[in-house]
Amino acid sequence: MIKRIVILVTVLGFLSCKNEEAKVAMNDTTASTTEQETTYKVSKTNEEWKEILTPQEYNVLREAGTERPFTSPLNKQYKPGTLICAACYAPVYNNEHKFDSGTGWPSYDRAIDGQVERDTDYKIGYARTELKCATCGSHLGHEFNDGPRRTTGKRHCINGVALNFIPEGESLPELRK
Repeated sequence: MIKRIVILVTVLGFLSCKNEEAKVAMNDTTASTTEQETTYKVSKTNEEWKEILTPQEYNVLREAGTERPFTSPLNKQYKPGTLICAACYAPVYNNEHKFDSGTGWPSYDRAIDGQVERDTDYKIGYARTELKCATCGSHLGHEFNDGPRRTTGKRHCINGVALNFIPEGESLPELRK
């Protein structure tokens, strides 16, 4: 019993440390990196994003947070239309590629070509494929290999707060520059 407790505490400590290191690295603007920083078509300061996004949108889109499962009205939205990034209004998903994954988050088997970029994050202690808006770099969610086999086999598990739904037939808004 004691051995199990020690193992559990060690694992939790490791994950907590990794998560804290990731937070520090993400927020440390003075740290030098060897990676080249991406330049996005829409770019704002943190203060500018905070002015136009709700606190929950800011947390998810700019700090890579996660909304609680089963809280987004988009989870059960199946009408034809386009999903746009809630930060910059770039179109990122077509609702015809939506499916019910049962996870509690809106899920799509693919993004609109060229509109979503992939990155690797280690925020919870292991590598995951992070999905970001290719126009502004905002965090949308993650990609997993447990999607529909008859299409792509991918599941884009997306935070509903990161998206706005534009019904088919309505004009898409201009980019928020």
